Amino acid sequence: MILFKHSFRPGDWVIYRKQKSSTTPGPRAENVHAASKGNLYRYTVDKYWVVESITEEGRVLLRTRRGKRHTADPNDPQLRKARFWVRWLYRDRFEAAQSGAETANEPCGTSTDSPTDDPPATD
Repeated sequence: MILFKHSFRPGDWVIYRKQKSSTTPGPRAENVHAASKGNLYRYTVDKYWVVESITEEGRVLLRTRRGKRHTADPNDPQLRKARFWVRWLYRDRFEAAQSGAETANEPCGTSTDSPTDDPPATD
């Protein structure tokens, strides 16, 4: 029996703190640090996703607001359930991810890697 730190269920609203790098961080960028040579910035962005399902291996399948899929380990420290206050403040972002999960016929970008292995995106 595998024990997980967090128990996720389909439909749960979650936040994934994604690490990114670019020359111009966006307005939602947090923990912004210049790279050693100063030509890039490294930062994190909170992503508001919905749990679509749990795989047979115990990984969490997540759906973005644009219908992309990502898988993550349920014990990933960057992944957490949204608390009440965050759910209330950012309800529109979660609802967009939830409606994207319900209306998407086929994923427009399926990733079987962890969310940190994906190239920078604007979700």
